[in-house]
This record gives sequence, structure tokens and C-alpha cells, in this order.
Amino acid sequence: MPTLAIVGAGPALGLAIARTFGSHGYDVALIARNQEKLEGLIGELAADGITAAAFTADVLDRPALTQALGKAAAHVGGIDVLEHTPGGTAADTKLTLPSETSPEDMQAQIEFQLYGAITATQAVLPAMKEAGAGTLLFTTRAGSVDPVPMVGNVNAAAAALRNWAINLNKELARTGVYAVHVGIDVSINQSVTPGFPVAPAEDIATAYWDLHTKREDGEFIFSL
Repeated sequence: MPTLAIVGAGPALGLAIARTFGSHGYDVALIARNQEKLEGLIGELAADGITAAAFTADVLDRPALTQALGKAAAHVGGIDVLEHTPGGTAADTKLTLPSETSPEDMQAQIEFQLYGAITATQAVLPAMKEAGAGTLLFTTRAGSVDPVPMVGNVNAAAAALRNWAINLNKELARTGVYAVHVGIDVSINQSVTPGFPVAPAEDIATAYWDLHTKREDGEFIFSL
């Protein structure tokens, strides 16, 4: 069975992506910090007839993340698709205007968003390249493309991840491995900001399946 690994698996978009790929015959490896919450997600997927397993790791702990992905690959027999979307922002990090952002404010977000994605990729990419197949999906909010001053440090780190992911896709051309940056320009499931568009997680997850199967561009922005 092909396998999807989700780094930063949660009850909204992560669960929806797991369900979408699971409905197409994929087993699922879920990676996040909270084992109890992961077990809840496994139960929901099992109710849909989807086989899933949980592996605990904090994206800020690079050795632990590498180990979790190694355990996941060993457990399921390899990882065919990696989706990276740690939820929220780095712990204990204030949100800063660009003019007020210190190197420390920026570093925390770079560690959380960019370095986590790089670590996860290094854990799975060698096997994908050897197989000549694989998909790498990297998710950010749309502030990576159109930044908002009140979250200047978060947006800048997301933009760094976006740049790296698009460039990775260019590097991997003709290897059989596809990388893509996905920018989410909506609130997921419920309104967060008055007047900002809202989309069900299930609708967004369908776009991830389309990206994986069509393998066309290095970037996709989900918007309404």
C-alpha cells in the first residue's frame, strides 16, 4: 500500500488530507507532539476504514523528527508522500511588525517553519530519489506570498519556506520526485477574521490530491 506521512497532523486540514489520501488506498503515518490527540485522529480514520499509525515528535526537535519519520517508514514500508504543515506558530514566539522584529523573533519562526521542513525532507528524500518517485507537499498561510505587517516574522519565515520548496521542485526535475508549496488563503472550517473567506478542510484537501496526481506546478495558492 502507498503511504502518506503528515508532519504536524491535526484535526482540521491534516485529518482531511489523511481522509482524502486514505480514500484512494493510502495508509497514513501521523506525526505531531501530542500522542493522545494522534490516537484520536487514528480512531476517526479507522472509522472510515483507513489504516493509520502515530509517531510522536516536535518539529523543533530535529533528531526526534528524523527518528519519527524513520520509524514511520520502517512501520509502513516506505513513505510515498510527505505533507508538512505544523499548526500555529512556534511556541513562546511573539508576533512582530517588520520594523520591530528582532533576530530572535525571526530565528524562532525559521526553526519552526523552514528547518522543520528541511529536516523532514532529508529524512524521506533519499529513498524517494532512489525509487524515482515521491511527492513533497509544503504548506504555509498565504502570507508567504502576500505578507501582513502584524505577523511580519511569521510571514518572513513562511516566505523562506516557500522559496526553498519552489526551488527544491526545480532541482528535482527529472528525478521522479515532485515538490510543491501550497499557500492557504482562506480560514479553515470556521471564520477567524471577519470578512475573510472560509473553506471546508475537505475542499482544501482535494486540492492536495490533485497536486499529487497532476504534478504540474511548483506552487498552488488555495483561495476563493
